[in-house]
This record gives sequence, C-alpha cells and structure tokens, in this order.
Amino acid sequence: MLVINPEECIDCGVCQPECPIDAISPDTLPGMEKWVEMNAQYAKVWPNLNYRKDAPADAAAWETVPNKYPAHFSPEKG
Repeated sequence: MLVINPEECIDCGVCQPECPIDAISPDTLPGMEKWVEMNAQYAKVWPNLNYRKDAPADAAAWETVPNKYPAHFSPEKG
C-alpha cells in the first residue's frame, strides 16, 4: 500500500490514471475524510519513494479482494 501526503499533494491528478486499480480518488468526494487522515498519519512514518517499483507478482489476484484495508492492512513499513 502506498500513501500520498495530503500536505504535499497539489491535487494535480497525475497519480489517478497511473494507479493500475483505480485506488486513488479525489479527497473532495464524500467519505474520503478517513483516507486523508490515514494518508497523513502514515506519510509521516513510511519512507518516501523516489523511484518506481514493479508491482508484486500477485498484484492481479488482489485487485478483486473485498475489504482489503480492514482485513489485510499492516502499519509496518514496506
């Protein structure tokens, strides 16, 4: 999982089409407050990526898994 620091985001929208599973939504949509808070929290403690990595080998299998965040989230880095 990646997070976007809401303090650094300039709302340019470039990240949205780059996300392979449409996981990025504008923070102006209803119900996005919890995601803004979560992004702000983990952007402070997780490393800042400055390079592109390949998707994990099992990424396609995770695209349709329901309730990924509550069931599989880990606050650990990496």
